[in-house]
Amino acid sequence: MSPTPPRPRSGNRRDEAARDAVLHAADDLLAEKGFGALTIEAIAREAGVAKQTIYRWWPSKVEILLDTLVEDAERQLPVPTDKATAASIRTYLRKFARFVTHDAAGKVLLALLAEAQHDPETATRMHQRYLGPRRRQELELLKGAIDAGEIAPRLGPDAAMDALIGPIVYRALTGASIPRGFVDALVEDVLRPRTG
Repeated sequence: MSPTPPRPRSGNRRDEAARDAVLHAADDLLAEKGFGALTIEAIAREAGVAKQTIYRWWPSKVEILLDTLVEDAERQLPVPTDKATAASIRTYLRKFARFVTHDAAGKVLLALLAEAQHDPETATRMHQRYLGPRRRQELELLKGAIDAGEIAPRLGPDAAMDALIGPIVYRALTGASIPRGFVDALVEDVLRPRTG
């Protein structure tokens, strides 16, 4: 009887089912326990994977949460890339407001923003992996609408984006509601849309 051949090594390739389980567990536990109580041990237990497996794939809980945020935001909150209009900007901001108030991934964003205020490494990684790339996409959207004559903000694109996103994030962080009319007024006041 010949010995069983050794299993081929997969190296650091992630098992997608286990990876998804870890990301979902991190989301669920963050919503249930909050950032401070979220641990790698708890994530491993909830996901049904070994703690060592998680550490092989991610160096920290922040990186796990960033993976969930980046993937969920790309899927649930894409920045429009077709026609840049006042209406498409308004629709995007309405979806963003819903994302940060009702979506698990939005709660991840708020938790990481809060943590970034105390941890420079979290702030750096947030900018590298999420805030920077998304801001570039958002600015392209604004610049496209400016070039098309759709909007005429009195502020430059970067400051205009801050004036649009900032109040939404502030209200979400403080638990205040974000009615549709609030978002519409921001768009009207900040961008002075000519049409849409």
